[in-house]
Amino acid sequence: MSIIARPKPAHFKSVGPVLWAAALLLCATPAGAQQGPIPVGVAAAELKPIADAMEFVGRVEAPERVDIRARVKAMLEAVLFKEGEMVKEGQPLYRIEKPPFQADVQQAEGDVERAKAALTLAKIQRERAEELLTKNAGTVVARDQAVANEESAKGALLTAEAALNTAKINLGYTDIVSPIAGRIGRTAFTRGHIIGPESGPLATVVSQNPMYVTFPVSQRDYQEAQKDEGKVDLSNVEVRIKFPDGSIYGEVGRINFIDVSVSRTTDTIIMRADVPNPKGQLVDGQLVRVELKSGKPEERVVIPQAALIADQAGVYVFVVEDGKAVVRRVKPGGNVGSNIIVDGIKPGEPVIVDGFEALRPNAPVRATPVLGVKG
Repeated sequence: MSIIARPKPAHFKSVGPVLWAAALLLCATPAGAQQGPIPVGVAAAELKPIADAMEFVGRVEAPERVDIRARVKAMLEAVLFKEGEMVKEGQPLYRIEKPPFQADVQQAEGDVERAKAALTLAKIQRERAEELLTKNAGTVVARDQAVANEESAKGALLTAEAALNTAKINLGYTDIVSPIAGRIGRTAFTRGHIIGPESGPLATVVSQNPMYVTFPVSQRDYQEAQKDEGKVDLSNVEVRIKFPDGSIYGEVGRINFIDVSVSRTTDTIIMRADVPNPKGQLVDGQLVRVELKSGKPEERVVIPQAALIADQAGVYVFVVEDGKAVVRRVKPGGNVGSNIIVDGIKPGEPVIVDGFEALRPNAPVRATPVLGVKG
């Protein structure tokens, strides 16, 4: 706001020369001009070792997943586990009523004893027929009949023993145990139900450590990874898992399988990684993001993503040079956490990350490092 000069009123005569000089200086200041450097927050660009990385959408899969089923039909007597707990291999899970199957075993044992007795008799008769034949007191037909009876008795004994084994196996099926170690889900039946092979899964056991993560890779990305040596070096690929909330899983996985064919519908090839899961954080069926890092890390400049500004000409940042905010055009690369890889910035240069409101190119600034923000 400019002030027009007018004759001094009488009561201004006592005003000192210093106040008049200040008033004249105020009048000479253009409206809206800054009174000093603009305060801004800065973070130094950093040089960090960055490996080549690609990101995909993947799904967690348990290496072993078993549906627990009944193999004989009878009443369920007891559920021997707590839903959701860890179970060991061979741990009893269900108990089916035993008496009907114990009776079957006893009956089969009786059949075996009868078959043994019949075989003993047939053997004695065959020996007697042979002895009579040597003394010309018997006939060849009688001897042959005795031999046939003995062989038939042997067959009957084998059949009886097989039936006994089957009865013992069925009795063993009344104790249903876990075939693998893992976490067990909900039970579909409780005691008192009649269950059998037609009942479907009683519960499901899922192995926990390690876990698989499968993810589809496009042919283009797969061929890009093969350019250097003509093949994917599995031993040099790190697999990192990112959860939906953005947090990164602490364990590093390794690729252990690449499918033998490309999907005709999606034009992708399935890859699989083996990831340790000692704390059970990975859950079967979970959707995650998969980051693959390979090759020797290269030194790259990174800055906070908050420093990036976009206009019609591209992306730029403000860098503090000689106390002024200087525009620097950059080429952004991949993300590194909350930071981003850029070309066009030197390590150590102070990049403005806060205080853009009143900022303009080449404006004087007063830079203050922003705590907790690094490149």
